[in-house]
Amino acid sequence: MTARRAHRTALGILMMLIAACAGGTRPGAPASPPPTQAKSSVPPAPGNWKLVFHDDFDGARLDTSRWATCYDWNRNGCTIGTSKELEWYRPGQVSVGGGKLTLTATRRPTNGSDGRVHSWTSGMISTGRDNWYAQPRHTFTYGYFEAAIRIPSENGMSPQFWMMPASRHTPPEIDIMEFLSTTHELSMYIHFRGPKGTDKHRGAHFKSPGFPDGYHVFALLWDVRKLVWYVDGVERWRVTDPAEVPKVPMEVIVNLAVGLPHPPPRSVDSARMSVDWVRVWQR
Repeated sequence: MTARRAHRTALGILMMLIAACAGGTRPGAPASPPPTQAKSSVPPAPGNWKLVFHDDFDGARLDTSRWATCYDWNRNGCTIGTSKELEWYRPGQVSVGGGKLTLTATRRPTNGSDGRVHSWTSGMISTGRDNWYAQPRHTFTYGYFEAAIRIPSENGMSPQFWMMPASRHTPPEIDIMEFLSTTHELSMYIHFRGPKGTDKHRGAHFKSPGFPDGYHVFALLWDVRKLVWYVDGVERWRVTDPAEVPKVPMEVIVNLAVGLPHPPPRSVDSARMSVDWVRVWQR
């Protein structure tokens, strides 16, 4: 055990030095903590914070009182057709065991209710609805949102932790964490409505070679004045323009998309995204 901890410490120092030399990022790359070290912390802002939602995935199956396994437009599965993703989401690709949630993407032709054959099937969870006419399980307006996630090591995958309006009309949209067919560059985005109602967005990126090596805590502070993104407790980006800060109830989503924007190599037939826990704090 001592030797493994020493190895992790040395690896963390090496990653910090790599990040410090990389352009466009702040020094201090993630240190790849295992699940037992990917700890939640008090939100990094003053106030009487209360933990209003959490799941440690300690059981043997998904808690369906907290989570749906599709988007609100679920009809025997779902996807986001407008982004040309390759997967069709099915509940069988979602599992809980060993103290974690696992979302599995598999290269398997799957007939979707949208009339298309999808080359991959994958898993997702959402605090939203079981179908278009149901009520969302949990929605949130402002708070501190965090999850301990280990992304897949395979290229061509797009693990995501994000939020969409309970109204199902976007923008706005908050992308707390997404990796777009890469394992070393985190993308953080805010989508907002422009003066003519069009979808406007901007974002930032943070690079580190160690993201697939262990669990990392991705977090967002959202209040009426700002949005602040964190990785392992370190601020990585913020938005302070009031016109870009959402002011509507939103659902929390964790999913493993495939082929966004590039398909996996032919040698890749499966991938897994692991989630140790999810937390939502409000004040």
